[in-house]
Formats: sequence, C-alpha cells, structure tokens
Amino acid sequence: MDTALDHAVSTRPRSLRRTVAAYVALTKPRVIELLLVTTAPVMILAADGLPSIALVLATLIGGALSAGSAGAFNMYIDRDIDRVMNRTQNRPLVTGEISDRAALIFAYAIGVISIVWLALTTNWLAAALSLAAIVFYVVIYTLVLKRRTEQNIIWGGIAGCFPVLIGWSAVTGSLDWPPFILFLVVFLWTPPHYWPLSMKYRDDYAAADVPMLAVIRDRATVGVQVVLYAWATVAASLLLIPIAPMGALYTAVAVLAGGWFIVESHRLYGRAVRGQEAAPMRVFHASISYLTLLFVAVGIDPLLPF
Repeated sequence: MDTALDHAVSTRPRSLRRTVAAYVALTKPRVIELLLVTTAPVMILAADGLPSIALVLATLIGGALSAGSAGAFNMYIDRDIDRVMNRTQNRPLVTGEISDRAALIFAYAIGVISIVWLALTTNWLAAALSLAAIVFYVVIYTLVLKRRTEQNIIWGGIAGCFPVLIGWSAVTGSLDWPPFILFLVVFLWTPPHYWPLSMKYRDDYAAADVPMLAVIRDRATVGVQVVLYAWATVAASLLLIPIAPMGALYTAVAVLAGGWFIVESHRLYGRAVRGQEAAPMRVFHASISYLTLLFVAVGIDPLLPF
C-alpha cells in the first residue's frame, strides 16, 4: 500500500511537469526567444538610453504571450500536417499531451491576456500592434498563405516583424522611421532564414503538401533567392546608420556580420549549383547569429559615447 501511495505521489509532479512542458511547447518558445531578441534592443534605441526596467519587462512579457498565442493557434490549425511531418511529430497536439479544445482555449486566453496586459502596462498602440501580429500570423499566414503559395513565408513573415514596432511604440507611444527600417530588415531576413530550413525538410513539406519554395523549385533556384534576400537584408540594415543615426559599433557589426551572412548564402548557392550537399542548416544557423548580433548592436550602440 505504501508503495502504491509513493508511486502516486511521485508521478503526480512528473505529470504536472509534462503538462506544463506541453503547454510551453505549444507556444513555440524558440520563436519567442528570437522575437524578444528584436524587442528589447529597439526599446533602448527608442529611449536613446536605458528605458525603465519595469517597462521593458512588461513589454517582453506581453510580447511573449502574444507570440505564444500565435504559435498555439498555428499548432492547432496545422495539427493535421504536423502528424504527417517527421520534424513535428513530437508536438503536443500530435502526441495527445494536450487536447485540441484545450489548446484552442489556451491560445485565445493568452492572446487576450497579452493585449490587455500591454494596454495596461504600456499603451494602446503597442496592444493594437500585438493584436495585429496575432491576426496576421494566424489568418494571413497560417490560414491563407501557407498551404496555397510558395510566397507563403515572404508575406507571412511580416508577423515576425511586429515586435520591433511594439518595442518602439511601448517606449514612445508612436512610430518613426527607425523601427520601420528594422521592420524591413526582419521582413527581408525571414526568407533566407527559413528557406534553408525548408530545404533540409523538403520531403516533410512535400508529404504534407505544403508548397514551400524548396518543394516546388530546384535547389539552385532556392539558393539564388537566398542570396538575393541576404544582400537585400544587409542593405536594409545599413539604412539605419544615417536614419537613427547609429555609431561605429552598429556600423561595424552590420558590415561584418552582414558580410558573413552573405558569404554563407553564396556558399549554399555554390554547393547547390555544383550538385554537392547543400548543407542548408549552416545558413539557417548563420542567419540566427547574424540577426542576434545585429540587434545586440542596436541595443548597445545608443549606450556608447561614440
């Protein structure tokens, strides 16, 4: 009897941990991390120094809830294709850790909380932009574009650009050219970030009948597009220098990290043209490092005396 009781006590916390972990997975935490990396530095740029820590934390919490809501809606809508794709077969709606109904309620709940939270702790403009980001990702990308066109990730990626606008507006209560330049950077960065991933998992997307560019075009064509968008991303990042204006640190990072990103993109194209193993994940990981370095520089540069 003691053994049975001990077993019940020991499995209860484990079940709770598994449930919590499943709900966290439902929010796509890796995507949230990347979005938050673009939010906090923009707030420093908007304040031309360090903004209130309370304001930064409030904005990051609201942004995380907003992005988590969009991710949860996405997993609910895409649960049918997630069951087909190997890389998504461990998602909580596929494994049954969370029911479809519970996932939908959770998505709505944290979405509403995010908007109310931002309205109360920042301002209504930031809250409205948060709502727009959720609607764009769920409706425009997930429901309209993803399964219909190879342009899905280009225009659907706009949803991931909203955090820079949210961060700026949370500080200033308005919008200006610098956040729109950074919006453009993230917009142009998204395709060369995501297309290499779709090359890696081409068979998965093909099996799920999702028309990613890598599914309906050959590797060389995808490589060309990655190169073109990488160049465009770096060019857009340089526009911030005279507009913000930015100093020596940001300029150096934009040029050097941008050059590295472009070189990796050209290597991907070169391997694809020669019929070699494309190694697309090198560009995928390089793109993440590039964007992280760029936005860290956005946040540090205003704090420097030069």
